[in-house]
Formats: sequence, structure tokens, C-alpha cells
Amino acid sequence: MNLSSLEDLQQMARRLAQALPEGTLVLLTGPMGAGKTTLVKFMAEALGFKGEVTSPTYTLIHEYPTPQGLVVHIDAYRMADQEELYNLGLEDYLPEARLVLIEWGKPEVFPDSLEVHLEPTAHGRSVRLIPHGHAPAIALV
Repeated sequence: MNLSSLEDLQQMARRLAQALPEGTLVLLTGPMGAGKTTLVKFMAEALGFKGEVTSPTYTLIHEYPTPQGLVVHIDAYRMADQEELYNLGLEDYLPEARLVLIEWGKPEVFPDSLEVHLEPTAHGRSVRLIPHGHAPAIALV
């Protein structure tokens, strides 16, 4: 899917946030500046979050309470071993959270996840949804 504007990304985020089942683990992949944190912001807003969404690069985890449940935002960029997230309580978040969104998450570490790959293009960005394991297959056409 090709998105030519921030408004397109916001609309796609809204559809994605509403389509994903509760407790879905979403991996956000793509190069720096592709729009991963912006996508999290738009998804949290779509679920009713009214505050500021920022990258948790240094704090590792941000939580955004919404009327539909907790959105957990994790940045794994600086993690040498992403499996450490399980030791930090990731499995406790999954049954409680509306969504768990991991920037820079690796599918081999999180086998039951939906990967949202963002890639800058000359005219905006492309987005691919890649289900891994038992993750839901979502079509946003």
C-alpha cells in the first residue's frame, strides 16, 4: 500500500487500530524516519488517547491509556537482545493491553506478531502488513 501524505498514514492507522484484535503484538519495522513513531501516535489517537506520544528510545516503554484499553509502545532499537523484553514483563502486557507496538521488533524474536513495514518512497511511504505465526492477517485496502 502506498501512502502519499500524513493524512493517508493517519487514515491507515485508524483502520488498522480498529481492525486489530485486543492483545495484538505489532512490530514496526523500516529505516529511521519511515514514520514508526508517527504511526503509533495515530493508532493511539484512533483508540482515544489524548496525550503526547513520543519515542521511548531511552525509557524503553511508554504506556498510553485509552478508552479501549492500554496501548504499550516499546522501542527495541538499543536492545542487543530483544528476548530480554520477555524478562521485563512483555508477556504480562499481552493479555492486558489493547495493543503492544514494538518499534524495531524482530519477527524471529516475536513469532506471533503482525509486522508493519514502513519504507520511505519518492512520493511518501509504502506500507506492508506481514503476519507472522498466529498473528491476524489484516487487509486494509
